[in-house]
Amino acid sequence: MRIFELAVGAGVVAASWLSVVASLVMPRGLRSSYTRLVHGVVRWPFQFLADRCRTYDAKDRVLAWSAPLAILITLISWLGLFLIGFGLLLAGASGLGFNAAFREAGSSLFTLGFASSARDRLTFLDFCAAASGPVAIALQIGYLPALYTAYSRREAEVTLLQSRAGVPAWGPEILYRHVQVTGLLENLPDLYRGWERWAAEISESHTNYPALIHFRSPQPNRNWLIALLAVMDAAALELALNPVTPNSGAMRIGLRGGFNCLRDIAHMERIAYDPDPDPDSDIQLTYAEFSQGIDMLRYGNYPMKRTPEEAWPHFRGWRVNYEAIAYALAYRIDAVPAPWSGPRRTPGQIVRVRSPRDRQPTKGVPASAGAPADTKTGQNGTSAS
Repeated sequence: MRIFELAVGAGVVAASWLSVVASLVMPRGLRSSYTRLVHGVVRWPFQFLADRCRTYDAKDRVLAWSAPLAILITLISWLGLFLIGFGLLLAGASGLGFNAAFREAGSSLFTLGFASSARDRLTFLDFCAAASGPVAIALQIGYLPALYTAYSRREAEVTLLQSRAGVPAWGPEILYRHVQVTGLLENLPDLYRGWERWAAEISESHTNYPALIHFRSPQPNRNWLIALLAVMDAAALELALNPVTPNSGAMRIGLRGGFNCLRDIAHMERIAYDPDPDPDSDIQLTYAEFSQGIDMLRYGNYPMKRTPEEAWPHFRGWRVNYEAIAYALAYRIDAVPAPWSGPRRTPGQIVRVRSPRDRQPTKGVPASAGAPADTKTGQNGTSAS
């Protein structure tokens, strides 16, 4: 029995340390099976309640609790596993009863010192437990600031995109808004370059800290995945509609950076994908949905060198590289159901993008002198969303 206690205790302590090191120390995108299990178990009841919410805002409020609580429970459970492991080791090494062994393990693990043993053969185990507790707690203290710093950097860019892409973000909306303001369309390559770097940062942070994948934005209709999908769709639309432009290189590199980011996260989340898809393969987005976006661009006088029928195969050839992963991730994290973002657990909940309205001042403006328009369509004051 004592040999069994020693073996089980040593296994629990070793497995706990492997999980801690893989999750908090190794910068290699490792993720232990234990943390994956804990996060899945914690998320299940929240997802169960969220699936029964009638509105997306209510669903988002429920799901916002799951990822932070999963992290907290994981950190506490590691200490609990160390307590169990060292308790079994002390019981097996000394013949102490379980109550006495766990009391001494807890005293050493949390460096309280009220139940340390005078037996020489237990001193080493007491020292190991006394070192494990503070080291694990220190690693956890260092983990949280790094986690929330990465979260803050992610959300800053998502928030900045709101004025360019609407809420929720949508690819055609990005092009529509940029063509409305004189000179702004030429700034799109800078947007793609910025989001190429952002995608690289997300790939690094969300594979090292997988909990960030499930962290939700402060506002329910904003989401990091939907924002990335919108930027990629905007670049794919530009390349499909206007293939020969001086800035096509920035669009292509931005697209590649985006779907490389999604593939890294898919590998972390164990989502299967085709690394070299056929550009002639079918996609889930329908031509009717594509036409709705094209109609909006036509309304905004967006320049097009190809007809929608000519552009569709090229757009489909770009989107086949990232659509399946984006849709699978959006379903898994229950992202805001924006247009062109795939199905969700609750069918029929599509949040439409709010486009700015053309509103001009009328009071105090002379009839002969209209309000000075600063955009191609005369939009003077518009909503910020």
